[in-house]
Amino acid sequence: MTKSNKVIIKISLTVFLFMFFGFSVAASDVFTFKADRMTGSKALGREVTILIGNAEVRSDNLILRADRIEIHGDDNQFIDCIGNVWGQEEEKNILFFTDRLRYDRKLKVARLEGNSTLEDRENEVVSRGRFIEYDDQNEIAIFQISVRLFKDDMVCRSEHAVYRRREKLLDLSGFPVVFKNNDEFRADRIRVDLDTDDVIMEGSVSGTIVN
Repeated sequence: MTKSNKVIIKISLTVFLFMFFGFSVAASDVFTFKADRMTGSKALGREVTILIGNAEVRSDNLILRADRIEIHGDDNQFIDCIGNVWGQEEEKNILFFTDRLRYDRKLKVARLEGNSTLEDRENEVVSRGRFIEYDDQNEIAIFQISVRLFKDDMVCRSEHAVYRRREKLLDLSGFPVVFKNNDEFRADRIRVDLDTDDVIMEGSVSGTIVN
Protein backbone atom coordinates (compact mmCIF):
# COMPACT_ATOMS: atom_id res chain seq x y z
CA MET A 1 0.00 0.00 0.00
CA THR A 2 1.39 3.36 -1.01
CA LYS A 3 1.69 6.32 1.33
CA SER A 4 -1.00 8.20 -0.60
CA ASN A 5 -3.43 5.28 -0.17
CA LYS A 6 -2.81 5.27 3.58
CA VAL A 7 -3.63 8.97 3.76
CA ILE A 8 -6.87 8.43 1.83
CA ILE A 9 -7.91 5.61 4.19
CA LYS A 10 -7.24 7.74 7.27
CA ILE A 11 -9.20 10.66 5.88
CA SER A 12 -12.09 8.41 4.88
CA LEU A 13 -12.22 6.92 8.40
CA THR A 14 -12.31 10.37 9.94
CA VAL A 15 -15.16 11.43 7.67
CA PHE A 16 -17.04 8.20 8.46
CA LEU A 17 -16.77 8.76 12.20
CA PHE A 18 -17.91 12.37 11.84
CA MET A 19 -20.92 11.37 9.74
CA PHE A 20 -21.74 8.50 12.07
CA PHE A 21 -21.60 10.41 15.34
CA GLY A 22 -21.69 14.06 14.37
CA PHE A 23 -25.43 14.39 14.80
CA SER A 24 -25.02 13.57 18.48
CA VAL A 25 -23.75 17.09 19.05
CA ALA A 26 -27.15 18.41 18.07
CA ALA A 27 -28.89 16.26 20.70
CA SER A 28 -30.36 17.78 23.85
CA ASP A 29 -27.36 16.86 25.99
CA VAL A 30 -23.64 16.15 25.65
CA PHE A 31 -22.98 12.62 24.38
CA THR A 32 -19.51 11.04 24.27
CA PHE A 33 -18.17 7.48 24.11
CA LYS A 34 -15.01 5.38 24.09
CA ALA A 35 -14.06 1.68 23.81
CA ASP A 36 -11.31 -0.70 22.72
CA ARG A 37 -13.16 -1.48 19.50
CA MET A 38 -16.10 -0.10 17.55
CA THR A 39 -18.32 -1.41 14.78
CA GLY A 40 -21.39 0.19 13.25
CA SER A 41 -24.02 0.19 10.55
CA LYS A 42 -25.88 3.05 8.89
CA ALA A 43 -28.37 0.83 7.06
CA LEU A 44 -31.73 2.61 6.95
CA GLY A 45 -33.88 1.52 9.88
CA ARG A 46 -31.02 -0.47 11.44
CA GLU A 47 -28.59 2.25 12.49
CA VAL A 48 -26.47 0.90 15.32
CA THR A 49 -23.12 1.57 16.96
CA ILE A 50 -21.45 -1.23 18.92
CA LEU A 51 -18.70 -0.50 21.45
CA ILE A 52 -16.70 -3.52 22.65
CA GLY A 53 -14.18 -3.77 25.48
CA ASN A 54 -13.94 -1.20 28.29
CA ALA A 55 -16.90 0.56 26.70
CA GLU A 56 -18.07 3.84 28.19
CA VAL A 57 -20.82 6.30 27.30
CA ARG A 58 -21.46 9.69 28.90
CA SER A 59 -24.86 11.29 28.41
CA ASP A 60 -25.59 14.47 30.35
CA ASN A 61 -25.11 13.53 34.05
CA LEU A 62 -25.06 9.77 33.39
CA ILE A 63 -21.97 7.61 32.95
CA LEU A 64 -22.36 4.00 31.75
CA ARG A 65 -19.64 1.36 31.49
CA ALA A 66 -19.89 -2.25 30.32
CA ASP A 67 -18.16 -5.02 28.36
CA ARG A 68 -20.38 -4.17 25.39
CA ILE A 69 -22.57 -1.15 24.64
CA GLU A 70 -24.98 -0.84 21.71
CA ILE A 71 -26.30 2.59 20.70
CA HIS A 72 -29.26 2.93 18.33
CA GLY A 73 -32.38 4.92 17.51
CA ASP A 74 -32.86 8.49 16.31
CA ASP A 75 -30.23 10.82 17.82
CA ASN A 76 -28.74 7.82 19.67
CA GLN A 77 -31.85 7.57 21.86
CA PHE A 78 -31.35 4.01 23.13
CA ILE A 79 -28.31 2.60 24.92
CA ASP A 80 -27.99 -1.14 25.72
CA CYS A 81 -25.22 -2.17 28.12
CA ILE A 82 -24.27 -5.84 28.46
CA GLY A 83 -21.86 -7.51 30.89
CA ASN A 84 -20.37 -6.08 34.10
CA VAL A 85 -22.51 -2.98 33.83
CA TRP A 86 -21.68 -0.01 36.05
CA GLY A 87 -23.46 3.32 35.97
CA GLN A 88 -23.55 6.58 37.86
CA GLU A 89 -25.96 9.52 37.89
CA GLU A 90 -23.44 12.12 38.99
CA GLU A 91 -25.78 14.94 40.04
CA LYS A 92 -27.84 12.75 42.41
CA ASN A 93 -24.98 10.40 43.34
CA ILE A 94 -26.84 7.24 42.34
CA LEU A 95 -24.90 4.11 41.33
CA PHE A 96 -26.07 1.12 39.27
CA PHE A 97 -24.60 -2.38 39.09
CA THR A 98 -26.28 -5.00 36.88
CA ASP A 99 -25.93 -7.71 34.23
CA ARG A 100 -27.77 -5.70 31.59
CA LEU A 101 -29.03 -2.13 31.39
CA ARG A 102 -31.24 -0.43 28.80
CA TYR A 103 -31.40 3.36 28.83
CA ASP A 104 -33.73 5.74 27.00
CA ARG A 105 -31.97 9.11 26.69
CA LYS A 106 -35.14 11.02 25.82
CA LEU A 107 -37.31 9.65 28.63
CA LYS A 108 -34.30 9.30 30.95
CA VAL A 109 -35.47 5.86 32.09
CA ALA A 110 -33.04 3.06 32.94
CA ARG A 111 -34.08 -0.61 33.09
CA LEU A 112 -31.78 -3.03 34.89
CA GLU A 113 -32.06 -6.80 34.34
CA GLY A 114 -30.40 -9.70 36.16
CA ASN A 115 -28.56 -9.32 39.44
CA SER A 116 -29.10 -5.60 39.94
CA THR A 117 -28.19 -3.06 42.60
CA LEU A 118 -29.14 0.59 42.95
CA GLU A 119 -27.26 2.69 45.50
CA ASP A 120 -28.71 6.06 46.47
CA ARG A 121 -25.67 7.36 48.30
CA GLU A 122 -27.19 10.74 49.01
CA ASN A 123 -30.00 9.09 51.03
CA GLU A 124 -27.85 6.15 52.22
CA VAL A 125 -30.14 3.57 50.65
CA VAL A 126 -28.96 0.35 48.97
CA SER A 127 -31.51 -1.73 47.08
CA ARG A 128 -31.36 -4.95 45.06
CA GLY A 129 -33.65 -6.91 42.77
CA ARG A 130 -33.82 -8.98 39.61
CA PHE A 131 -35.46 -6.12 37.72
CA ILE A 132 -35.17 -2.40 38.45
CA GLU A 133 -36.67 0.48 36.50
CA TYR A 134 -35.46 3.94 37.44
CA ASP A 135 -37.25 7.06 36.16
CA ASP A 136 -34.68 9.82 36.59
CA GLN A 137 -37.04 12.72 35.81
CA ASN A 138 -39.65 11.68 38.39
CA GLU A 139 -37.08 10.07 40.73
CA ILE A 140 -39.08 6.85 41.08
CA ALA A 141 -37.58 3.34 41.15
CA ILE A 142 -39.62 0.16 40.66
CA PHE A 143 -38.17 -3.16 41.90
CA GLN A 144 -39.34 -6.70 41.11
CA ILE A 145 -38.34 -10.20 42.20
CA SER A 146 -36.27 -10.91 45.32
CA VAL A 147 -36.26 -7.27 46.37
CA ARG A 148 -33.95 -6.23 49.21
CA LEU A 149 -33.47 -2.72 50.57
CA PHE A 150 -31.02 -1.68 53.26
CA LYS A 151 -30.84 1.56 55.26
CA ASP A 152 -28.97 1.90 58.53
CA ASP A 153 -30.23 -0.95 60.76
CA MET A 154 -33.35 -1.58 58.65
CA VAL A 155 -33.75 -4.39 56.11
CA CYS A 156 -36.83 -4.61 53.83
CA ARG A 157 -37.78 -7.62 51.71
CA SER A 158 -40.56 -8.20 49.18
CA GLU A 159 -41.31 -9.31 45.64
CA HIS A 160 -42.32 -5.83 44.48
CA ALA A 161 -41.39 -2.35 45.68
CA VAL A 162 -41.71 1.29 44.66
CA TYR A 163 -39.14 3.78 45.93
CA ARG A 164 -40.12 7.45 45.70
CA ARG A 165 -36.82 9.18 46.15
CA ARG A 166 -38.06 12.77 46.55
CA GLU A 167 -40.54 11.82 49.27
CA LYS A 168 -38.20 9.17 50.76
CA LEU A 169 -41.06 6.67 50.75
CA LEU A 170 -40.89 2.92 50.09
CA ASP A 171 -44.00 0.85 49.26
CA LEU A 172 -43.63 -2.91 49.59
CA SER A 173 -45.98 -5.66 48.35
CA GLY A 174 -45.70 -9.34 47.59
CA PHE A 175 -44.93 -11.00 50.97
CA PRO A 176 -43.27 -7.89 52.41
CA VAL A 177 -41.31 -8.03 55.64
CA VAL A 178 -39.35 -5.35 57.46
CA PHE A 179 -36.61 -6.05 60.00
CA LYS A 180 -35.69 -3.15 62.25
CA ASN A 181 -33.12 -3.82 64.94
CA ASN A 182 -34.53 -7.03 66.48
CA ASP A 183 -38.15 -6.25 65.51
CA GLU A 184 -39.99 -7.91 62.62
CA PHE A 185 -43.07 -6.63 60.74
CA ARG A 186 -45.20 -8.47 58.16
CA ALA A 187 -48.36 -7.49 56.27
CA ASP A 188 -50.00 -7.58 52.83
CA ARG A 189 -48.66 -4.09 52.15
CA ILE A 190 -46.05 -2.07 53.99
CA ARG A 191 -45.04 1.56 53.60
CA VAL A 192 -41.75 2.77 55.08
CA ASP A 193 -40.87 6.41 55.61
CA LEU A 194 -37.11 6.26 55.07
CA ASP A 195 -36.69 9.72 56.59
CA THR A 196 -38.28 8.88 59.96
CA ASP A 197 -38.10 5.04 59.76
CA ASP A 198 -41.86 4.88 60.48
CA VAL A 199 -43.54 1.66 59.29
CA ILE A 200 -47.21 1.62 58.17
CA MET A 201 -48.80 -1.81 57.60
CA GLU A 202 -52.07 -2.85 55.92
CA GLY A 203 -53.81 -6.23 55.67
CA SER A 204 -52.96 -9.40 57.67
CA VAL A 205 -50.65 -7.50 59.96
CA SER A 206 -48.28 -9.37 62.24
CA GLY A 207 -45.02 -8.65 63.97
CA THR A 208 -42.54 -9.34 66.70
CA ILE A 209 -41.17 -6.60 68.93
CA VAL A 210 -38.27 -7.17 71.27
CA ASN A 211 -38.30 -4.85 74.31
